[in-house]
Amino acid sequence: MNLEEYKGVYVFAQQVDNEISSIAFELLGKAKDLAKDLDTDVTAVLIGSGVKGLADQLAEYGADRVIVVDDPELKDYRTEPYAHALASVINEYKPEIMLVGATAIGRDLGPRVSARVATGLTADCTVLEIGDFPLQAVPGQEQLHKQLLMTRPAFGGNTIATIACPYNRPQMATVRAGVMQKIDPIKGAKANVVEFNPGFTPDNKYVEILDIVKSVAETVDIMDAKILVSGGRGVGSPENFKILEDLAEVLGGTVSCSRAVVDSGWKPKDLQVGQTGKTVRPNVYFAIGISGAIQHVAGMEESDIIVAINKDADAPIFDVADYGVVGDLNKIVPKLTEALKAEIAAAK
Repeated sequence: MNLEEYKGVYVFAQQVDNEISSIAFELLGKAKDLAKDLDTDVTAVLIGSGVKGLADQLAEYGADRVIVVDDPELKDYRTEPYAHALASVINEYKPEIMLVGATAIGRDLGPRVSARVATGLTADCTVLEIGDFPLQAVPGQEQLHKQLLMTRPAFGGNTIATIACPYNRPQMATVRAGVMQKIDPIKGAKANVVEFNPGFTPDNKYVEILDIVKSVAETVDIMDAKILVSGGRGVGSPENFKILEDLAEVLGGTVSCSRAVVDSGWKPKDLQVGQTGKTVRPNVYFAIGISGAIQHVAGMEESDIIVAINKDADAPIFDVADYGVVGDLNKIVPKLTEALKAEIAAAK
């Protein structure tokens, strides 16, 4: 493999029902940073049927070029045709870096494509940067420069691993939603569109979609919430989450939780914040009865304002909190809720 042939940072621009997923815009934001360090450009790969009209949106969020693979076989996501499409793009255009969102689609697509193009894949990354590999020079071993360093939680979130793919291209990663920042959209940007179709010949691996049933979410996606009231094991019981729900209702916020709460069966995993849950960036994050383990902090430390309530004055959560209250949450939270109610009523 001639590594010099591989240039550019590519992003799989996931779309569902001809609507671009938010993760695509997040990846384009990070791709711009990586491309700047490598003095190269950013390409979005848009796969679907009748999707060419979405290309300008990708340009607004940082794509210098959009490769469109448009075919009726790609109307709905199916593993085989999508893997064929993306692998064909990689083989034809030879990207140095290929980023895919760690969504249900991306987690299915990424490994299959990496196997077809004979490269590695680092899954569920939380940090991407350009640097040297090995990270520290080793006597007798060449230190390679301008490598993609891919950081992800490992061993159930108990440690952090930084991984490189120095001898194969593209350097490929799936990236968790919510950890990368979109750029401010460039209004009126027009895409440089390249149309590419490798041809699709259905075979026995092409599944037939008989029906698509869309589920109705019963909970708000915590990644979209502006105010999160998050509880940990220190809340004490699932019934005790009622006082957190009361606070969230007054603030117009949403309840979330730590991994310990999910492991205890108190709340569903959709509400979990942290390395093995979701990464959130609300305007205000209440950490109530949460000790502040590094795995949890990694999922919420980018919040604008962090308010911690914990009876342990030495809890690590206070190291990242903007405001902290030491005391019994069973007394503090209801009083805070009543005080906020009074303030809101007085303001009306």
